[in-house]
Amino acid sequence: MTHRQLFFQHIAQTTDFPLALEIDRAEGVYLYGPTGETYLDLISGIGVSNVGHRHPAVLAAVQAQLDKYMHLMVYGEYVQGPQVQLAQALVASLDGATTTYGPIDNVYFTNSGAEAIEGAMKVAKRFTGRTELIACHNAYHGSTQGALSLSGDENFKRNYRPLLPDIRHIHHGSWADLQQITSRTAAVIMEVVQGEAGVRVPDPAYLHAVRERCTATGTLLIFDEIQTGFGRTGSFWAFQDVAVGVAPSQRAVVPDIVVSAKGMGGGMPIGAFMAPEPLMAVIKNNPMLGHITTFGGHPVSCAASLATLQTIQNERLFADAERKGQLIRSLLVHPLIREIRGKGLMLAAEFDSFEVLKPIIDRAIRPQSNVPGESRPGIITDWFLFCTNSMRIAPPLTITDDEIRLACGLILASIDSLATHQLAAMV
Repeated sequence: MTHRQLFFQHIAQTTDFPLALEIDRAEGVYLYGPTGETYLDLISGIGVSNVGHRHPAVLAAVQAQLDKYMHLMVYGEYVQGPQVQLAQALVASLDGATTTYGPIDNVYFTNSGAEAIEGAMKVAKRFTGRTELIACHNAYHGSTQGALSLSGDENFKRNYRPLLPDIRHIHHGSWADLQQITSRTAAVIMEVVQGEAGVRVPDPAYLHAVRERCTATGTLLIFDEIQTGFGRTGSFWAFQDVAVGVAPSQRAVVPDIVVSAKGMGGGMPIGAFMAPEPLMAVIKNNPMLGHITTFGGHPVSCAASLATLQTIQNERLFADAERKGQLIRSLLVHPLIREIRGKGLMLAAEFDSFEVLKPIIDRAIRPQSNVPGESRPGIITDWFLFCTNSMRIAPPLTITDDEIRLACGLILASIDSLATHQLAAMV
């Protein structure tokens, strides 16, 4: 049987219409099929491949670690070089971020973003002794039952209830809703830039107000930087630059807990939640082992993550994200594109409806060969869970200007081709 047949026979499906692209290898911003098909990945595997696919530094770090050891023991018992080196680098990347409870200096490694969210929720409830958690409408924090409880879309939750009790939702960007944060609230869990809502960037002053309200009520503030972290929005962490134009000392809105994953691993599975030591200390006793993971902080994933972090910092990939994002905005101009929202290389191009957008995505993803001897890649884009009329654009930070021009040109050609076809059908 072919791989495609085995895929449909044995791989549990999450929809009735998976993309089912068969990929043989990947390099940089490109994916390649088994018979020569070429695709330009404009969504980084959904925010994962920030340094591109198979970055040489990541491959070298993985190979070097494979030559030493892989899994040794469940998380937190052995001193492992890749873990401690990565933890030190992550703490340094926070630029001395300090909360009421001290500097963010402790890291707990997990396998994914959802697991990191689960750990952060447990720390917040245990530390504060409170049970209420507040998240945002149209938020997405993962699909495990705790993380799903925070989801701001009932369509994703209704068939899995009962979920966690005492969850409240507010509107991201609503000043009036901040009054719902009270002395009963253990934590507010919020994306700095909402991702699956269609890349919604709030007024920076709003995030400052969230911080002030949490401080006033003794509520922990948890920033979900699973999509925004590791350079995606133009700074290494999105919270480090939420008020452009004010004094640098006033830019950062420092959370009490930071959650990371996706782009963190350079293509390897890893996540983390980070907090001041007094917060993280609550999982050490009553009971001991208050949060457990077998594979969290896997040494090979940690080695890959450290190489990814160093590559983004050394090559200052985050510093060029905003310019590249602006280039995309300047090129993707079309009457059917109503607006482009976003920050850095985390963008959403809005169309009138999913019915308009979906055929464009389907057309763009097909590799083209209109000229003999010349082929053009398919362009991989996507929509958002809670904003199905907007196109997701989040390429690797390593994408070049020429690759941006090629991708945008092929997206526009797909729009024009479909518009012409539809007009011809009407006539």
